[in-house]
Amino acid sequence: MGRYSGMLAALCAFIIWGVLPIYWKALKAAPPLEILCHRMSWSLIVTMGLIIVTRRFKEFRGVAANRGNLLIFGSTAFLLALNWLIYIWAVNAGFIVEASLGYFINPLISVVMGVIFFKERLRPVQCAALFLVVAGVVYLTFFYGRFPWIALSLASSFAVYGLLHKKSSVSSIDALGLEILIFFVPAAGYLFYLEGTGGGYFIHGGLGPSLLLIGTGVITSFPLLLFGYATHKIPLSTLGLLQYTAPTINFFIGIFLYHEDFPRERMIGYLIIWVALALYLAEGAVRKMRQKKAVLHDE
Repeated sequence: MGRYSGMLAALCAFIIWGVLPIYWKALKAAPPLEILCHRMSWSLIVTMGLIIVTRRFKEFRGVAANRGNLLIFGSTAFLLALNWLIYIWAVNAGFIVEASLGYFINPLISVVMGVIFFKERLRPVQCAALFLVVAGVVYLTFFYGRFPWIALSLASSFAVYGLLHKKSSVSSIDALGLEILIFFVPAAGYLFYLEGTGGGYFIHGGLGPSLLLIGTGVITSFPLLLFGYATHKIPLSTLGLLQYTAPTINFFIGIFLYHEDFPRERMIGYLIIWVALALYLAEGAVRKMRQKKAVLHDE
């Protein structure tokens, strides 16, 4: 039963992340930086509420009082803010399809991080997959005519974010709370400045947009809570496969709902990268099956 509830929680989290472009499009009239600051401000209220309800406030205070944690999560907070800002801007500027590509290639960028920082060795198929990603990026740059900087920025910022989290033993909810807490003061200060000068969207945008801006706290914290629950209930390999639900939904929303440009040249570049991803996933699945067989044989 726990496994099924974990899969359901993971799917719900990834579906929410998948349809987020529709939410950001509803706030298109607001500048991306203002949306980001609202997301950080309201997320702190929701996250702190979750920490109090789950009786983790004492643990959170200990985490926040540690100088080492402040250094690590100050860095992750910056990367998270950068990732969110690029994504919100990309969605509202008409680049949902390219943003989705960033989350498709994120696992392969993480492999590169493992090689650089943890001296992990690349297996032959992984090398081939990374070569294909590079080939896909080169193809998009020269034949489609534009370097996919949005996708690579999203993938690399999130990969480094994950790398820093990997070096910490702090729980995901405490880490998120600390990250948002670090940026809360400048974010809230900027919002008060905007409203004071008459340039803010929260008061001047109407009731509907104001409620949507408040809701950014819920759509940020709720899927993360579901994801955190899922990580304890289902294997990481299953979670890794389910994670492609979000960028797949993003991709189809960009193509079919918002009719973003997707000519043949761009499709070929994306197909090269998707083949690389398929190779990476297939190699991981085969390797895991062989390991299981080896364990059974030894028994």
